[in-house]
Amino acid sequence: MKIARLLLVLFMIIPCIANGQNTTGLISFDHTQSQDGYNLFFPHNQGSVFLIDNCGEIVNRWDDPNFKPGNGVYLTDNGNLYVCKGNGAVSNPFIHAGGGGEKVEIRDWDNNLIWEFTYNDSLKRMHHDIAVKPNGNVLVLAWERKTAAEAIAAGRDTALLPDGELWPEHVIEVQPIGSDSFNIVWEWHVWDHLIQDYDSTKANFGVVANNPRRIDINYDNSNGAADWQHANSIDYNADLEQILISIPTFNEIWIIDQSTNTSQAAGSTGGFSGRGGDLLFRWGNPAAYQQGTATDQKLFYQHDAHWVDIGLTSAHPDYGKIAIFNNRVGSDFSTANIIAPVFTSYDWSYPLTGGVWGPFSFDWEYMAPVPQDLYSNILSSVQRLENGNTLITAGRPGYSFEITPQDSVIWEYINPMISGNPVAQGTVVPLSGNLNFRMNRYPADYPAFAGRDMSGKGFIETSPDTSFCTLPVATRQIYDFNNVKVFPNPTDYQLTIDLSQTEVAINQITVYTMLGTPVVDIQNPSKNVVAIDVATWTSGVYILTINGQVVEKIIVE
Repeated sequence: MKIARLLLVLFMIIPCIANGQNTTGLISFDHTQSQDGYNLFFPHNQGSVFLIDNCGEIVNRWDDPNFKPGNGVYLTDNGNLYVCKGNGAVSNPFIHAGGGGEKVEIRDWDNNLIWEFTYNDSLKRMHHDIAVKPNGNVLVLAWERKTAAEAIAAGRDTALLPDGELWPEHVIEVQPIGSDSFNIVWEWHVWDHLIQDYDSTKANFGVVANNPRRIDINYDNSNGAADWQHANSIDYNADLEQILISIPTFNEIWIIDQSTNTSQAAGSTGGFSGRGGDLLFRWGNPAAYQQGTATDQKLFYQHDAHWVDIGLTSAHPDYGKIAIFNNRVGSDFSTANIIAPVFTSYDWSYPLTGGVWGPFSFDWEYMAPVPQDLYSNILSSVQRLENGNTLITAGRPGYSFEITPQDSVIWEYINPMISGNPVAQGTVVPLSGNLNFRMNRYPADYPAFAGRDMSGKGFIETSPDTSFCTLPVATRQIYDFNNVKVFPNPTDYQLTIDLSQTEVAINQITVYTMLGTPVVDIQNPSKNVVAIDVATWTSGVYILTINGQVVEKIIVE
């Protein structure tokens, strides 16, 4: 079992390294099929936002020596960057969980600060993500801190309060004013839309199954943790004036009506839908409102739920659908999905069928040919591109890749940082060492790039392979080492590498630790059978490369 887990970790770390000699940054690139554009991402554990071209070169960066991701980042069509920042637990001793933020900044293309907004104190804290509206206002996801007494009064089961408090979600719309002033022009709170069937003497009592538009205060998959819902993405649909929120602990996505005013958003009437701030739509897990069982569940701790629209026009066949990274479909694999909810503009509703919302199947799904090759239990993103390709990021291994409609992988990039520090090309990055919340690609003709210097300005990784992207795909030297025999594996005394059946000229055999340190480097071996003594090596996982290409994962016991 221990060996199986180690092998699984390796498959997640280096799913496609065999496509070329690089181990970080750009791994493969078929420029004839890839969607042209620039890739925006904000790697964890450091303060720089990067915009890279498809060759992995930096075309712009926004540096901050003091703050780290908090987590979302967006580039508007005028070249301004909206970015969430924070400093983890240091930012707030009262409210802290994964994804905790502190402030939103707007910075221009040259990294000059235009505006900043802090939403972080003992009673509230922004986290994870924002959405930027066309008018420049910002929708902010945030926790609000409720005491045990407040939770019990609202109908919370007393057994579900081990932390002695509860952090339900709320959303605010912030209007930037000047460089550091603001108006909160709209807000919505989960706390205003609860239902419970636990205690008839408390508020919100009713039949949960008969109130699917309200949120069961006692539906809990987090062992009563204060961070009860842990929303991890927010998006805005300007065509419909609706907000989409991902609630991973409920295994659901929610849609609410933002054509309401704040007073209406606190109730159940008003807005285009006539339903105020009650849920217009929820999808992924009908059991959350007592209308299904585990067999009906479709989402599993999902991330990056958003309407498909980045860089697209309404003419695109997927425009307006909803894309989702489905993290925990299995214990060791994830999928990327798109759904196509039915929306009726006549009565501004998503119709219920048999007490639940459709659709009852995905519109599109990507599962890796070997399912375990795509797995991240947290973070991650999926983006449909203009040419029909899809950009997917598995956040825990920091691995982004682009697939065609035929599911061919035609672009791959591995975040070249360990714990926020750039590493040398050739380093094998350990799992969780290069976390990445999400990556978005903006098309080459995106208005923000007009008149800008979009030339490459170096790489994130050190000792980069500067010639890799200049080679046409067809000329890259990719070797077939399937007939190389490596045994025994696992081993605790000797490793034998039998090269006798390969016709490739072998000029280098190297074995690396998981941190990229070479422990054996054999140049131009004189024998077809190479024996390596591993008796004194530390137990663990090692990477065997031949001619700079990853060939085998070695387990030393």
